[in-house]
Amino acid sequence: MYSRHHRKARVLFALSDVLLTALAFEAAYLTRSLLPLGRDFYLTAALKTLLFGIAALSSVVFCLWVQIYDRLDGANRFVIFRETLKQTVFGAVTLVLFEYFLRLDLSRSFVSLFVATQFVFLFAFRWNASSLVGIIRREFGGPHHVLVFGSGSRAQDLVLRIQTDANKGTQLLGIVDDPAAVLSKLKEHVVDEVLFAVPPDRLAALEELFLQCDEEGVRTRLCVDFFPHVNSDVYLDRLGPTPLLTYSATPHDEIKLFTKRIFDFLVAAAALVLSSPILLISAIAIRVSSPGPVIFRQMRCGLNGRQFRLYKFRSMVANAEDLKEQYSHLNVKTLNFKIPNDPRLTAVGRWLRKFSIDELPQLWNVLKGDMSLVGPRPATPDEVEHYQRWQRRRLRMRPGLTCIWAVEGRDRLDVETVMRLDMRYIDTWSLSLDSSIILRTIPLVLLGRGAN
Repeated sequence: MYSRHHRKARVLFALSDVLLTALAFEAAYLTRSLLPLGRDFYLTAALKTLLFGIAALSSVVFCLWVQIYDRLDGANRFVIFRETLKQTVFGAVTLVLFEYFLRLDLSRSFVSLFVATQFVFLFAFRWNASSLVGIIRREFGGPHHVLVFGSGSRAQDLVLRIQTDANKGTQLLGIVDDPAAVLSKLKEHVVDEVLFAVPPDRLAALEELFLQCDEEGVRTRLCVDFFPHVNSDVYLDRLGPTPLLTYSATPHDEIKLFTKRIFDFLVAAAALVLSSPILLISAIAIRVSSPGPVIFRQMRCGLNGRQFRLYKFRSMVANAEDLKEQYSHLNVKTLNFKIPNDPRLTAVGRWLRKFSIDELPQLWNVLKGDMSLVGPRPATPDEVEHYQRWQRRRLRMRPGLTCIWAVEGRDRLDVETVMRLDMRYIDTWSLSLDSSIILRTIPLVLLGRGAN
């Protein structure tokens, strides 16, 4: 399915969720009102609107956040069941929390009926969603006729993908490799679009065919996997009137990245306020226990190599940097400097590191925008100088307070594994992945596991 069809499918699922949630809400309310239970049940119009709004909004936002809508179209029945169950459970928890904080005293039977009914309605709709999409496209748009131009494996791959989409109204007219055959098809058949799967050296010779399709109003698409070894996302952008074919090897969705930044800012601000007693106690303990500054400052490399000043609680003796050469023979890392049971650690610093309290001042870096809550850990400039070319791609994501390898083994992992995990994070990044890493980090920090 084309990416634009995926976007339409997301909109369809979101709108259907709102409608089906409304129907489930009314059905549960009516059923509860008719049940001969111990007390009467009644909601004012304003309260009904508020509760429905909470239920519908939380349901849609959760699906967008964890990308449930992207997994529903064409999914098997187990996936549909699992994702729908996750959605309704989240909605139920949200509703109960709002009830608790607003002291609404809702009927438990009503909430149970609503959650169960919502699950049944959503699951039933999604069970038949693929068929419904196909019916809509066939009844309101007619079959979508596609012609493939090209030869070889690239063209055959497109043919297979089109055939898998046939149940949704797409009809393959055939595969040709001669411009005259395309013109013949245009005269003899209804052709909605032509897909070109040709090597780049043939494009100049096909300019006239592109123009003829354009004159007839036939949509053309060009397969642009010219560099099959590149894992980048490909999309079309414009600089003024000039179209630009863009390859991006890092996340580029501005809306999602902006959402990530807003989330970082709000959580960092709240965390700084809530942890202020810990910050104060730690600062006093550092000051009393050993001479030197409370805060350790160090230059690190941020987004795209921009340098910034990172803040940490000082956990080592004041002249720790000067002692590096003395203890260099104990270093167990290749790129960065790491000593197990580092003798430069102070007694307080060892405790701060065990529970990652020394990292708390970096919340200020997150607040400023130097860092994110989740991302590859920020490297020092001298470490970056020794990066291999493929390792430099980890600089294309804003560095984080925690990261994927922090929950996969932390300091027990070798440099190669750490780099590979950072690349995996960049390649598969999503808001839900960030949420998962944060949730997995919390118990590790509280239990003092994984840190040296």
